Amino acid sequence: MSDAERLMQRASVHPQWQQILADALATLDPAYLRSLLQDDNWLPGASQLLSAFKRDRLGVRYLLIGESPYPRRESANGIAFYDAAVGALWSEQGLSKPVNRATSLRNIVKTVLLAEGHLRKDDEGKVTQAAIAAIDKQPLIQSLDDLFRNLQQAGFLMLNATPVLHPERKPVLEARYWQAFLEQLLESIADQSAAQITLLLWGKIARQVESMPASRQYRKLVCEHPYNLSFIDNPQMLELFARTAPLQRR
Repeated sequence: MSDAERLMQRASVHPQWQQILADALATLDPAYLRSLLQDDNWLPGASQLLSAFKRDRLGVRYLLIGESPYPRRESANGIAFYDAAVGALWSEQGLSKPVNRATSLRNIVKTVLLAEGHLRKDDEGKVTQAAIAAIDKQPLIQSLDDLFRNLQQAGFLMLNATPVLHPERKPVLEARYWQAFLEQLLESIADQSAAQITLLLWGKIARQVESMPASRQYRKLVCEHPYNLSFIDNPQMLELFARTAPLQRR
């Protein structure tokens, strides 16, 4: 069994992705790939590195590119923007404390609340905890797991442009190992289903994908990173979440 096959096996990659990922992983330096299997002192770890690809391929409609894993082992799980340490979305005060502390997650949830019509901004243009607390949440999902499950059911595949966070290397160096991987991944997907998939590029690092020739075959929605408050007002994101309605109970 090759190192690429071992990595896919450890991550329980969906069969529909295995050949595409095998081709993409073949672009990695063999010594680098072997080091990832031999040493788990990096995030999110070999068993979760390819977690985004546990879902099927044929149902993908949106390929969301983030930046890099969360810098905490309890949070990093191989799926972009998915903080595995966060449970409940809501509290009596509005957003739960873990969501409210996580800037990107907080802004994503506020954007979805606006997009689905659950609230409006106040006179100062803000989405407050009090306004969120007043929402009837019975028709809504209750946890971050539910939110990302709904996003996946709506066709989202969420991966980071730099999927490894290593304590001994800066992210900019780590990214160099993965550029050819990402280019090959986009090319392989484009050969089969680019017409059905929209690239969602959030933030400066993700925007570098625009320079890859394979990306020209896709529709794109390019915006600021959700860490930025302006994400909440982005009309493309509001329209996207209005269409996919990820906070609604299925």
